[in-house]
Amino acid sequence: MRDSTQRWVLLLAALLTTGLTARLGWWQWSKAEAKLAVQAQQAAADALPPLQLAELAQFAPQRRASLEGRWRTDLQLWLGNRPMHGQSGFVLLTPLQLADGRLLWVQRGWHPRAQSSFAAPPWPMSPEGTVRVQGRLARQASLAFQLGAEGDGPLRQNLDLSRSPLPGQSLLPWVLWQSQDCSPLRCDWPSADLGVSKNQGYAAQWFAMSALTFGLYVWFQLLRPRRRANT
Repeated sequence: MRDSTQRWVLLLAALLTTGLTARLGWWQWSKAEAKLAVQAQQAAADALPPLQLAELAQFAPQRRASLEGRWRTDLQLWLGNRPMHGQSGFVLLTPLQLADGRLLWVQRGWHPRAQSSFAAPPWPMSPEGTVRVQGRLARQASLAFQLGAEGDGPLRQNLDLSRSPLPGQSLLPWVLWQSQDCSPLRCDWPSADLGVSKNQGYAAQWFAMSALTFGLYVWFQLLRPRRRANT
């Protein structure tokens, strides 16, 4: 009776472990598939022509845009503590005033931090008059971990898009990450790593653990006793 109970307990444990690890494997695999779908959407967006001012209502993340406007350097700011290519630095944000009067924040580029100072660098020169800016639309600017409330100075940790830089001014709820003609800044933004390979690796580990659990149960509870009985 005791042996029969033990066999049922081992069977139940094997089934639960095999099922749970297989479920976790499928969960990680589905996450990888969802991220692959996002990558496919980004590739499809790259194939579309850049959005113009009249088409901004068609906003989609990572959609390319080419817009004309005038730099509002009186409202620009730096975002601090922004690493890039293994070096700490700052990201410059300047509102672009479009032809219809609305403002759009532009993430213009990255500037390295001086080795001997944590202070923000001098403002780079900005062309006067109408300029054309090309880049990708995003829901937010570069983000960093932040403790406490955001300040109002020209050096900040993050950009709060809910706060207009000018009272009563219409502000578009997106950020254009500039991708061309950003010298002396750098705007070769690294591609977002969605971690597809990591999810696939986790899925493979969970599936392997599921198969191992099932295989060990079959060997020790079914095949091995049968071989002993036949010898």
